Amino acid sequence: MRRPDHQTTALSAGAVLAPYLREQAAGFLRGLRLHREHNAPADAGTHGADEAARALRHAARRMAATLHTFRGALEPTWADQLRAELAWLSGTLAREHAYATRLGRLLEALHQLSGVSLPAARTGTGEPDTTEAGKERAALGVGAARAGALLERRLTLARTRAHSAALQAIGSSRFHAVADGVALLASEVPLSPAAAQSAAGVLHDPAGLAERRMLAAVAALPPDQAVEPYNEAHDALWHQARLLLRLHRYAHEVLRGAPDPALAGPGHALELHRDAAEAAAAAAEAARTPRIAPATAYALGVLHADQRHEVKAARAVFREAWPYAAAVTAP
Repeated sequence: MRRPDHQTTALSAGAVLAPYLREQAAGFLRGLRLHREHNAPADAGTHGADEAARALRHAARRMAATLHTFRGALEPTWADQLRAELAWLSGTLAREHAYATRLGRLLEALHQLSGVSLPAARTGTGEPDTTEAGKERAALGVGAARAGALLERRLTLARTRAHSAALQAIGSSRFHAVADGVALLASEVPLSPAAAQSAAGVLHDPAGLAERRMLAAVAALPPDQAVEPYNEAHDALWHQARLLLRLHRYAHEVLRGAPDPALAGPGHALELHRDAAEAAAAAAEAARTPRIAPATAYALGVLHADQRHEVKAARAVFREAWPYAAAVTAP
């Protein structure tokens, strides 16, 4: 963990932490104002509505992470309560975006996989292609459109429900209490007595702990698939590494004024890993729909395999981009 620079070291913990939290609170309130301008159902999915939700998620995640990592410099009861409420809110707001992203990813993958294949696949001579590969392409061509329609129905419905849940949450008394707390935070941060001490003495240790937890999670990742057979159960370990890397990046942002640029690449790889893993799960779940045609199930199976390949690729990118000298797999 790189220690705070000279300017940060000369400041108290409160003088470093409070401006950061006030900045995030201000961003949250700006996002809330923008959301109120685009909260009609007809505006769902518009740029303004998406930008408002993104701003709210962005600020809520950073505030919650900061309250968690640097709890010792804050009034603990207040920090714990607000952190829990911000986590609830960011999770609620994230679901609509996740479903929209997942649908776009799956439909694009289906398009790439099926290409220009038609139900009657043909050879270069114009005759029907009766090879096994040709039969597979034909089956995929038949099933891809139906698989896409099935996924669109399922995920659009899920997104609509998530949008309604987000609007309901934002209209609730629970949310208004969160917004009031954030509004107060924008002007006054409840600090503990320890916050009067130097930033180096109070903030460096919890930031270092966040880094060590991240490194431990990365070290616990399963070996490369060339060494150990592939196992979907390992996804949870990678998701945990992503969450802890994010906590570390936010702690670095507090101390240094910006996320660690060396971790931008690995962080992006883990985001892609999460998206591909969740897309694969959505394809597998759709394939379990009762009474779907065999061609549809086949296309969904191919799609699932494709997204699991993307999971494997994201893991490889992460390992290549990881900047620490320590190994990224457990011995």
